[in-house]
Amino acid sequence: MTNEVRSETVTLQGKPFFLRNWGDTSLPPLLMLHGFPEYGGAWADLAPLLAHHFHCIAPDQRGYGQSWAPDGVENYTTSALVGDMAELIAQIGTPVTVMGHDWGAAVAYGLAMFKPDLVSRLIIANGVHPAPFQRAMAAGGAQSEASQYINFLRRDDSHDLLAADDFARMRDLFLAKMDTGWLTDEARAAYLAEWSRPGRLKTMIHWYRASPLRIADPGKPLTDLMALPVERLMVRCPHLLIWGDRDTALLPEATTGLEAFAPNLTRITLPDLDHWLIHQDPQAIADVVIAWLGKIRD
Repeated sequence: MTNEVRSETVTLQGKPFFLRNWGDTSLPPLLMLHGFPEYGGAWADLAPLLAHHFHCIAPDQRGYGQSWAPDGVENYTTSALVGDMAELIAQIGTPVTVMGHDWGAAVAYGLAMFKPDLVSRLIIANGVHPAPFQRAMAAGGAQSEASQYINFLRRDDSHDLLAADDFARMRDLFLAKMDTGWLTDEARAAYLAEWSRPGRLKTMIHWYRASPLRIADPGKPLTDLMALPVERLMVRCPHLLIWGDRDTALLPEATTGLEAFAPNLTRITLPDLDHWLIHQDPQAIADVVIAWLGKIRD
């Protein structure tokens, strides 16, 4: 059955990575990249709905779940994270469609920008390209304000504070100002189990600590940003951006000007969904993906 999940551990860059798979392996591959604070199992709602069209592959990324989780912030640079998934695609042996959500979008964009021969199509669900996002976070406006939580996460002790009292603050951060109707008791227990793996919460947060992106204080724009050259940060493959318009962490301004970096871009906005849209209405997401694929194949 295509909706049954299979799991395996593979070796990437000499280290173990845990994968979940749905769908027939003869179908075109779809690499599904989760964000924070999730894990590969976050795709379990959506992947079965796409498994008649794709062989869906969802790794626990570096620092998460049952995959390699080295200590040390220096292990979580974008180039290292992209390198993991580039090697996975190389093992698959054919260019793939890549889908990313939240932090998974950062790796997905990195693959499309820096390893374009490995990516045939790019799908992003409430995730951001680094250049428009950096500009929005540096402007001192609404996105700067919405991103202030990142300063907390970058603290050396944030993982200890979030884990205290059975992850009370972690649960509050995960669900702040968002719809929680999709989070069943079973799903909640699964997330707590993943966060409780020894050292994992620390290494998950290392993604934030290693990021070079800067956040302005509200009302105090940053004027000395690093260069963001369009030519180097281009996404040339067909690109679908699916956006839940009630996201309070990533605001629409975080995607302003994306067309300059992705000339083959299709935007689809879904009303009444927020940052966790892949859980809230996976059928709507699947319908959008399948319809878009039909159009770009015509």
